[in-house]
Amino acid sequence: MKQDSARNAAYTVDCEDYVHVVKFNPFDSGDSCALIAYGGNNYVVVGTCRFQEEDAEVEGMQYKTLRTFHHGIRVDAIAWSPETRLDALPPQLRFCTAASDKKLRLFTSDLQDKNEYKEFDGHSDYINDLVFAPKEGQEVASVSDDHTCRVWDLEGNEKAHFVLRSPGMSVCWHPEEAFKLMVAEKNGTIRFYDLLTQQAILSLECEQKPLMSADWCLKNTLKVGAVAGSDWLIWDIAHSSYPQDKRPVHVDRARLFRWSRVNENLFATTGFPGKTNTQLLVHHLGHPQPILIGTAAVGSGLTWHRTLPLCAVGGDHKIFFWVTEM
Repeated sequence: MKQDSARNAAYTVDCEDYVHVVKFNPFDSGDSCALIAYGGNNYVVVGTCRFQEEDAEVEGMQYKTLRTFHHGIRVDAIAWSPETRLDALPPQLRFCTAASDKKLRLFTSDLQDKNEYKEFDGHSDYINDLVFAPKEGQEVASVSDDHTCRVWDLEGNEKAHFVLRSPGMSVCWHPEEAFKLMVAEKNGTIRFYDLLTQQAILSLECEQKPLMSADWCLKNTLKVGAVAGSDWLIWDIAHSSYPQDKRPVHVDRARLFRWSRVNENLFATTGFPGKTNTQLLVHHLGHPQPILIGTAAVGSGLTWHRTLPLCAVGGDHKIFFWVTEM
């Protein structure tokens, strides 16, 4: 939990394995701590974090593991359910994973005796991203290299199926737009689908590829961001289907794009793991240069805290946390 200036991460947590993916719970779980899940080669660990930035009594950062879930296979993506509550009796944890065997797994636990999981089978290639319906949490959407986006109920039944023109890289479900799904494809197209009519209603174009990651801004539903090639791109969807702003940032190609959850002008991008380091860049739309540059040995995953301008990246037996000024 030490301040780690050599890596310039504000905090680190040691893990037992390589961390392939890390995800803060984006929903309020009724607890003062932030929930975080990370996935390794065959397990998922769920823990809580508390930072001195939010609690003067904490020195630096406090991390506690709540439970380790045996997964048996490499974890590629994790999504939290809004039904996760730590203040309920008994508490409920619910999250879904995508794994390298092309299956989704839905985990439900009361942190005591009840630990269940269900497998959702249907994708025929790697699953790149997944997300829960943000209001009720009764459905999960996933996108895959098999050129589909699928929506599932919690029993693993397919409720909707969208055929894509290239691999699906990111899928987003906005709490203020519960009947729309945003799907980003590797060929540089981002489409919004109406879940009631199951039709595409709007599309955005990068005009460059490969698009690797896209995100829908929580604080402003008209803002979409992505990384394609070595650039980040931002759209204002009220004005144009082409990017309003774009900038080259990662020499060796960009990998992930995530909006901050507390400021509509703040976002982070990562580069592909290079020979030694992965670069994390935090950007503010009012500044021409990145406002924070971090490096992590072979990093993977990128996630923002729900209420702080703080993001985390996984790595080799570690999670790295960076704090930004607003």
